[in-house]
Amino acid sequence: MYSRIYTGKVFHKRFKPKIHNLNYSVFSFLISLNEIDELDQNLKLFSYNKFNIFSFWDKDYGEKKDYNLNSYIKKILKKSGIDIQGGRIMLLCYPRLWGYVFNPLNVYYCYNNYNNIVAIIYEVSNTFKQSHSYIIKNNHINEKDYLIAQSCKKRFYVSPFMEMSTKYNFEIKPPGKNISVLITQKDDEGILLKAKFLGKSKKLNDLTLFYLLIKYPFMTLKVIMGIHWEALKLWCKGLNLVKRPPAPKKAFTFVSSETLEKTIERH
Repeated sequence: MYSRIYTGKVFHKRFKPKIHNLNYSVFSFLISLNEIDELDQNLKLFSYNKFNIFSFWDKDYGEKKDYNLNSYIKKILKKSGIDIQGGRIMLLCYPRLWGYVFNPLNVYYCYNNYNNIVAIIYEVSNTFKQSHSYIIKNNHINEKDYLIAQSCKKRFYVSPFMEMSTKYNFEIKPPGKNISVLITQKDDEGILLKAKFLGKSKKLNDLTLFYLLIKYPFMTLKVIMGIHWEALKLWCKGLNLVKRPPAPKKAFTFVSSETLEKTIERH
């Protein structure tokens, strides 16, 4: 089984116009979409498209419709000219807990049948029930033990305190014993924000799920309340609200020319 759980921390640091830091202990699922039915059959505390303490619903992701998520992701990859040659899709996400979930960021690792990551999809959601995905091809699929460095322009409104005319730089450590997702957001004058998830791998089984239930019984509430609590603190620091523009008409953006060739400064 490729599916597993990562426990770790989320770190944010805002650099301007006011310095602001946060860090939260969280866990994330790394789900192989090819294994979702098997997980549903073998785990007592986890279910697929039906209620359980932990659950995974296709309609929570992508265009949030009643479809098969695995087929949908392969379809949009094909539309973007990316062939995974029968490989697997691995999704890093929060599951539903007690029937509720909110995912600020989902990361899809798209492997070919040689076990190489050929593309990554960054699915971003805001608290206005909107989401948008950035599909970025990996230009270094034959290299091992490396950070995947990618970049794209911001096209989707997320934070009410962040302007649209910015750029995302991504540094991704492929899933293994550890995982790392680093996002650096910049404008023309420099770094605005760094956000990072660092996690350690654990087996996805009922024993681990029971441990997580005891340690994080209301993690979905923690994520949602944490977002609003940090927003309140930013507002109290005097940050101005940014008007929300309409969301992009398409559910995903294929990024073809903005992939970085390993020029991002390492952190």
